[in-house]
Amino acid sequence: MTRIVIIGGGPGGYEAALVAAQLGADVTVVERDGLGGACVLTDCVPSKTLIATSTRMAVMSESASLGLQFSGGPDGIVGGLEVDLGLVNKRVKDLARAQSFDVAERLAYEDVRIVRGEARLTDPHTVTVNGTDIPADVVLIATGATPRVLPGSEPDGERILSWRHLYDLPELPEELIVVGSGVTGAELAGAYTSLGSKVTLVSSRDRILPTEDADAASVLQEVFLRRGMKVLSRSRAAAVQRTGDSVVVTLEDGRKVEGSHCLMTVGMEPNTRGIGLEKAGVKLNRRGFVEVDKVSRTSVGNIYAAGDCTGVMMLASVAAMQGRIAMWHALGEAVQPLKLGWVAANIFTDPEVATVGVSQKMIDAGEVNARSVMLPLFSNPRAKMQGFEDGFVKLFCRPSTGIVLGGVIVAPRASELILGLSIAVQQHLTVDQVAHTFAVYPSLSGSITEASRRLMQESAY
Repeated sequence: MTRIVIIGGGPGGYEAALVAAQLGADVTVVERDGLGGACVLTDCVPSKTLIATSTRMAVMSESASLGLQFSGGPDGIVGGLEVDLGLVNKRVKDLARAQSFDVAERLAYEDVRIVRGEARLTDPHTVTVNGTDIPADVVLIATGATPRVLPGSEPDGERILSWRHLYDLPELPEELIVVGSGVTGAELAGAYTSLGSKVTLVSSRDRILPTEDADAASVLQEVFLRRGMKVLSRSRAAAVQRTGDSVVVTLEDGRKVEGSHCLMTVGMEPNTRGIGLEKAGVKLNRRGFVEVDKVSRTSVGNIYAAGDCTGVMMLASVAAMQGRIAMWHALGEAVQPLKLGWVAANIFTDPEVATVGVSQKMIDAGEVNARSVMLPLFSNPRAKMQGFEDGFVKLFCRPSTGIVLGGVIVAPRASELILGLSIAVQQHLTVDQVAHTFAVYPSLSGSITEASRRLMQESAY
């Protein structure tokens, strides 16, 4: 029986464990903090739970046009709504613990051995935990990553924060400064704006979400500004200092921004130090991430890696797939290498931004030849009924064959809508096939089939 030791119990680790156990391997998972890893306990699950509350708050606050009025406050709708952050954070933590328990139950059902502690590779075939050596035929590194810290701006957990400190706050930040306008920064800045904080978003680039679709980022920034957020573009933070019950963020040009709290969202650093990777011969890149190939192998034949520690599209879905692929490959099963062009991604702002396949940037740069169409969400009948005005559906296809290459959806629940485009991309469907697929009327998904019909009419095939 093949002995497999997995270091890390996040999505990359526990999904790999399930595959390996079902294939008959002897599986041990070593986890330091709790099953589900940071994804479940401190990062993805907690943040999306918080965002679910903030989105409900935004919908209620903007429902006057639908004929809804809330009594109880002098300011009408907003005056009638209050946020109990204690209850919000309790729900966040309870849900995270419940999800972690569910992961533990599933692994136990599959007879996966769980060891709590710090793991270290003694050699390519030995993992040491709490002074005990565990022999391994195959090792999977799934140790995740940690929020990056700017020197001189270290979080104190009270006023200067990483996102892992948010759910211990006793009250809603009155004036929150968010440093970093990538996915995490945009998600949490939007969430706390909707909950009632006065938010300033510090962006070092020309716009928020600088690596995402420009049209999507533009829509989202307009929504943020309309809701009262202040966005400082082309502004790079040089230092963050706490002064009693407030913070001061000093920008590189000398400007100072004052607030009650500062949330640092400036990237991630891999958890790869001090676990014996170099001693075992595992190569790391210059940023400390584990180098892997398309089947999750490292530079050492029997050692694989999955998840954020590899730096490959830091998404839970990618980590899980990397872990599964690693086990299928290690145990001799047929396996398809990881294809990043098939990955569907979502930004959990309000509205959400979902993408799959080729990007507008690739098309504009001449890397991909494609036709495109963009339908504004306000033209969709279901969107009109629900009062949704911000967003669009964008679709890309090959000019000659009409094969769907990718798309962007900016809409409420875009994370659910993107599945249809993801299937189309992976299965090489044409816009003709998508256009002839029934969509419910009225529905937001109807914009996908409508976009396909427009491209079908324009295509040369």
